Amino acid sequence: MDKYVGYILRSEKDGSYYIGYTSDLEQRVEYHNTGKSRYTSRKMPWKVVYTEEFTTKSDAIKRERFLKKQRNHSFYEQLIKGQK
Repeated sequence: MDKYVGYILRSEKDGSYYIGYTSDLEQRVEYHNTGKSRYTSRKMPWKVVYTEEFTTKSDAIKRERFLKKQRNHSFYEQLIKGQK
Protein backbone atom coordinates (compact mmCIF):
# COMPACT_ATOMS: atom_id res chain seq x y z
CA MET A 1 0.00 0.00 0.00
CA ASP A 2 1.37 3.37 -0.99
CA LYS A 3 1.73 6.22 1.44
CA TYR A 4 1.55 9.84 0.35
CA VAL A 5 3.10 12.78 2.10
CA GLY A 6 1.86 16.34 1.85
CA TYR A 7 4.62 18.80 2.55
CA ILE A 8 5.53 22.44 2.93
CA LEU A 9 9.01 23.60 2.03
CA ARG A 10 10.50 26.92 3.10
CA SER A 11 13.05 28.65 0.93
CA GLU A 12 16.21 29.43 2.89
CA LYS A 13 16.88 32.13 0.31
CA ASP A 14 13.78 34.30 0.81
CA GLY A 15 11.49 32.53 3.32
CA SER A 16 8.77 31.75 0.79
CA TYR A 17 6.79 28.51 0.92
CA TYR A 18 6.19 25.73 -1.58
CA ILE A 19 3.40 23.19 -1.10
CA GLY A 20 3.24 19.76 -2.67
CA TYR A 21 2.71 16.04 -2.17
CA THR A 22 4.70 12.94 -3.05
CA SER A 23 5.11 9.26 -2.33
CA ASP A 24 8.88 9.73 -1.76
CA LEU A 25 9.66 12.86 0.25
CA GLU A 26 13.44 12.45 0.29
CA GLN A 27 13.59 12.10 -3.50
CA ARG A 28 11.21 15.03 -3.99
CA VAL A 29 13.21 17.39 -1.75
CA GLU A 30 16.36 16.43 -3.65
CA TYR A 31 14.50 17.23 -6.89
CA HIS A 32 13.70 20.72 -5.60
CA ASN A 33 17.20 21.32 -4.24
CA THR A 34 19.06 20.27 -7.38
CA GLY A 35 17.28 22.74 -9.65
CA LYS A 36 15.22 20.18 -11.58
CA SER A 37 12.00 22.10 -10.95
CA ARG A 38 12.02 25.36 -12.86
CA TYR A 39 9.65 27.00 -10.36
CA THR A 40 11.64 26.13 -7.23
CA SER A 41 15.15 26.37 -8.70
CA ARG A 42 15.28 30.15 -8.25
CA LYS A 43 14.72 29.96 -4.50
CA MET A 44 17.03 27.12 -3.45
CA PRO A 45 17.87 25.75 -1.00
CA TRP A 46 14.59 24.40 0.38
CA LYS A 47 13.97 22.92 3.81
CA VAL A 48 11.05 20.68 4.83
CA VAL A 49 9.11 22.50 7.56
CA TYR A 50 5.83 20.55 7.62
CA THR A 51 4.52 17.13 6.60
CA GLU A 52 1.24 15.22 6.72
CA GLU A 53 0.68 11.58 5.78
CA PHE A 54 -2.21 10.30 3.64
CA THR A 55 -3.32 6.81 2.69
CA THR A 56 -4.69 7.84 -0.72
CA LYS A 57 -3.39 10.03 -3.47
CA SER A 58 -6.75 11.78 -3.79
CA ASP A 59 -6.66 12.83 -0.11
CA ALA A 60 -3.14 14.21 -0.58
CA ILE A 61 -4.24 16.17 -3.66
CA LYS A 62 -7.30 17.59 -1.88
CA ARG A 63 -5.16 18.79 1.03
CA GLU A 64 -2.55 20.26 -1.31
CA ARG A 65 -5.26 22.21 -3.16
CA PHE A 66 -6.73 23.47 0.11
CA LEU A 67 -3.34 24.65 1.38
CA LYS A 68 -2.45 26.35 -1.91
CA LYS A 69 -5.77 28.23 -1.88
CA GLN A 70 -4.91 29.76 1.50
CA ARG A 71 -2.09 31.85 0.01
CA ASN A 72 -1.47 33.18 3.51
CA HIS A 73 2.00 33.26 5.08
CA SER A 74 0.68 33.51 8.64
CA PHE A 75 -1.72 30.57 8.07
CA TYR A 76 1.23 28.39 7.02
CA GLU A 77 3.32 29.56 9.99
CA GLN A 78 0.51 28.66 12.42
CA LEU A 79 0.14 25.25 10.77
CA ILE A 80 3.89 24.63 11.07
CA LYS A 81 3.98 25.72 14.72
CA GLY A 82 1.00 23.50 15.51
CA GLN A 83 2.93 20.44 14.35
CA LYS A 84 5.36 20.66 17.27
